[in-house]
Amino acid sequence: MSATPPRQARSVARLAAVQALYQMETAGAGVEAVVREFSEHRFDRDLTEDAQLAGADEAFFGELVRGVVGQQSAIDKAITGRLASNWRLERVDATLRAILRAGAFELINRPDVPVEVAIDEYVDIAKSFFDGPESGFVNGALDGIAKDARA
Repeated sequence: MSATPPRQARSVARLAAVQALYQMETAGAGVEAVVREFSEHRFDRDLTEDAQLAGADEAFFGELVRGVVGQQSAIDKAITGRLASNWRLERVDATLRAILRAGAFELINRPDVPVEVAIDEYVDIAKSFFDGPESGFVNGALDGIAKDARA
């Protein structure tokens, strides 16, 4: 079996990071426990259960998850600055919060990743979880965060 191409490996890592952030928020699990769980049980293991996570860039995954947790206050502030004035981040669906947090972290902290690539990746992740207007919401919020962070 050939290795996963680097770009695809990052795409898989982004999806896994969103899942890990969601799991941490809903189950109250700690960052290192979740990173270890994904590493030991979800990446390149029994592909019949979690084939979608095979071939993830595990280092990038760890950077995303640890980075979001370590900078959550600043990331949440960046996201909140792009929500409608009558919305609080707590009102946003937990999956959407995880997508926005991972995307915001990457836009703020990874200038080597082109804005368009990061936004497109997280919009695609939103489309994989939602059929409605959520992907447009993610697109607009992350576009605003990119303008704030990379101006």
